[in-house]
Amino acid sequence: MKKALSKMPPNAKSVFKGKIFEVWQWKQKMFDGSVEIFERLRRTNSVIVITTVGDKILIQREIQPDREVPFLTLPGGRVDSGEKPMEAAKRELLEETGYSSSDWVLFNEFRPYHKIDWTVYLFMARQGRKIQEPHPDAGEKITSQLVDFEQFLLLSDDESLRNKELMEILLRARIDPKKKAELHDLLFLEG
Repeated sequence: MKKALSKMPPNAKSVFKGKIFEVWQWKQKMFDGSVEIFERLRRTNSVIVITTVGDKILIQREIQPDREVPFLTLPGGRVDSGEKPMEAAKRELLEETGYSSSDWVLFNEFRPYHKIDWTVYLFMARQGRKIQEPHPDAGEKITSQLVDFEQFLLLSDDESLRNKELMEILLRARIDPKKKAELHDLLFLEG
């Protein structure tokens, strides 16, 4: 289920670098022969983890200091410099939930926005088990809960779900019995 990922043009130049985002610009020839300045953001790649625990799926309700209302999400976060996406997924799952898994699958890669050079890696961590207490970042207040497969699919209706990339997958599984069976098998059958 991987989507084609476009990259930053080779002639792009960095014009601003913040803590999370960079702004890049380049000269782009238009169809009429004129030239315009184009821009794109770049940010650190992210990971999201769908974690199964027995016949349940781990979801989170989270509050962050820059958001006025809590939101639903899955464990995840930024990929640190020099870290591989799988390493980041394992670290984020452990930090945010205290859970670990030895059965991992890279399920999908998303480029959520054309104008942002940013990849989100969606992993499945099957047969999760709690091995320690969570240690979330200072800017996170997280409550974890386990839901069954049908409740998980219904998250596609919840506007507070932060992982918009997941909504399409959940909705397709709700309306297509074949996709539903495939997703269920991916989540709960041993790899």
